[in-house]
Amino acid sequence: MSGSSGTRLYLATAFCARTADEGMAVGVVMLAAQRLDSAMQGAFILAAWMAPHVLAAPTTGALAARARRPRVFYAGALTGFAGAVAALAVTVGRLPLPAVLVIAAAGGCCGPVVSGGLSSLPALMLGPGREQDRAYALDASVHNAAGVAGPALAGTAAAAWGSGSAVAALAVAAACAAALACALPLPPGPATRPDTTSVRGDLTSGLAAVWGSRELRAITAATSLAFVGLGALTTTAVLLADSRGRPGAGGWLMTAFAVGALAGSLALARLRPAAAPVRLAATGMTGTGLALAAAALAPGTLSCAAAFAAAGVCDGLLLTATLRLRADHAPPHRRTQVFTIGAGLKISAAALGAALAGWAGSGSATRDLAAVAALQLVAVAVYAAIRRRPGTRKEPVVPRGAVVPQEPVALQKAMSRRDRVPGEGGAPVSPPSSSRRGRSRTAPRSSGRVPGDPTR
Repeated sequence: MSGSSGTRLYLATAFCARTADEGMAVGVVMLAAQRLDSAMQGAFILAAWMAPHVLAAPTTGALAARARRPRVFYAGALTGFAGAVAALAVTVGRLPLPAVLVIAAAGGCCGPVVSGGLSSLPALMLGPGREQDRAYALDASVHNAAGVAGPALAGTAAAAWGSGSAVAALAVAAACAAALACALPLPPGPATRPDTTSVRGDLTSGLAAVWGSRELRAITAATSLAFVGLGALTTTAVLLADSRGRPGAGGWLMTAFAVGALAGSLALARLRPAAAPVRLAATGMTGTGLALAAAALAPGTLSCAAAFAAAGVCDGLLLTATLRLRADHAPPHRRTQVFTIGAGLKISAAALGAALAGWAGSGSATRDLAAVAALQLVAVAVYAAIRRRPGTRKEPVVPRGAVVPQEPVALQKAMSRRDRVPGEGGAPVSPPSSSRRGRSRTAPRSSGRVPGDPTR
């Protein structure tokens, strides 16, 4: 299978899986509201679905890296994901809540494969270069497109056939992803797992890979901080629209953000897929913060929606840069772990931001939106600070344990005596005199003493 056809197959797989994942945030809450007459229980189920991400991410990455047949691993994980979605479509409102929470948590353990693990596959299928960069720009577009399509599919299906059928439709999308994963052109496991460490060792080494790379540490810390703000953005957008006398417009604001993110990633894939990811990351976070600050000051709903769309465009740039930085700086046999850990931390940070928006809101949607914007700018500062921490000069990186060659001690002492200057305790350095026997001043000397030179 050629690289382009393999990329298309991967994008179709990722789109189906992420559409199901994104739609669950809407579908499970609507299902609980319909069957239990309680959206609060839907929130509990959704929390159980999201909570395992940060805990399961290192384990999922380690198992994926050790899989001898990656196609079987990803197809199996996506099958489990689809089964959990289908089980929730049947059991919500019909089984006791603790049993439903267990099912949701089991499905959430497969979530890191969808949110982060799949994004490690283009680097396995494609070699470094422009084609891989373009694949990651398209992968970011798939993330953003699923963010639009998932809730739309859940809402449309719920309006037409009911909430149970809506969640069942999401399960069908996840099952399609599992079927497509069986045909992905992935290399065998031993080629990507040169070591034979234990699973426990893989867990710690995956975390060490993120912490040990300055670039990975910087982008992980910065995006996690930025997503604390973006996790609160949905609630803030709804409150902002209500405060301006446009109830219901909050959904349109978030749609504008999602469409802008899709447009930004698609434009990057088409125009400049090889742009420097470090610059893209800083530009994306800065632009998102400034655009959201403009939205907080916008006088009307249309101008506010335009600012949200501009913020989405910049967020699309950030996602593309994040994926490329992970692919470029992760060790090949730890790449899947780096992707799953990074995605798990971002999702957990977003969940924290959503909780803070509900528990510690300022009471003013404008101030809350300004705080979200400020977090994006603080994330830029954190990113720059971590990248510059070893020093501002670009110095050669010496691998840990490597021996740096030194000048011989005798030569160092000789050079020290030769280079001493007057006033520093040494004799003055005399310029070399020319030979009185007609020797050229520029002629090279074969020894330290020139025959016939009275000055020597």
